[in-house]
Amino acid sequence: MKGTLLFIDDDADVRDAFSDLLEFAGWQVVPAADGLEGLKWLAENPAPAVILLDLKMPRCDGYEFRRRQRRDPRLEGIPTLVFTADGEHDTGRMAMLGDVMVVRKSDEFSVLLRWLDEVTARARRPA
Repeated sequence: MKGTLLFIDDDADVRDAFSDLLEFAGWQVVPAADGLEGLKWLAENPAPAVILLDLKMPRCDGYEFRRRQRRDPRLEGIPTLVFTADGEHDTGRMAMLGDVMVVRKSDEFSVLLRWLDEVTARARRPA
């Protein structure tokens, strides 16, 4: 088991399809339909190894989720990988997200797995 991955995306089909693939690759996936659901889960559970975060969602989008995550000392250090559709974001707003990696939903699945391995390995390295 590679660890727990909190997967925040409002598209149930995307969550289901990628969750199955990620679980097959060794992750324990916790799905959340938007940022508020993700924040609620984080408040009630131990921190996951990584967060996979969509940007465009109702109620609490990825930008608002990251704003709240970065303000909370318990959550700010959790590695976060933005999982976005092509052309979904602008560069100015992306800077507001802080230190995140970005993977496009249209990339091959192996790209997502490689970035997940890299971001979690970087988080485990001593400072």
